[in-house]
Amino acid sequence: MSNPNDPNIERTVIEEPVVVRREIEPARSGGGGAGWWIAALVAVVAVIGAIVVMNNRSADDLQAARDAGRSEAMLQGATTDAQQAAQSASQAATSAADSVSSATSAAAESARQAADATAANARHAASSATDAASDTGVTVQTETEQQPAQ
Repeated sequence: MSNPNDPNIERTVIEEPVVVRREIEPARSGGGGAGWWIAALVAVVAVIGAIVVMNNRSADDLQAARDAGRSEAMLQGATTDAQQAAQSASQAATSAADSVSSATSAAAESARQAADATAANARHAASSATDAASDTGVTVQTETEQQPAQ
């Protein structure tokens, strides 16, 4: 008789004239190759799904990299523009300071020349007045000759 835990199947064959023969065959444990075909099909579908997911993720990563590169380029351009503007402002300030300095020097020189001319004219007028007074017989004292009143 067969044991329920025995993986083999016991078969009884009766042949004529009555001879009893026992054959024991190993039991079949599977349904054939269909299971392997189903497992292979599931594996192929899983691989295709993984490839699709990776391609979509790669497209998102590429777009993110493009956006980051674009923003970095814009920031670099703005920084360069700001540096050029600062340099231009510095040069303009230096030029303005030089212009003010030379204008101040020119104005001071012009004022000195005007003061010298005025002093020369005053001396000439004083000399002319002294000459005119001596022609008329009047004594004229200049500031340097006057005595302070006590």
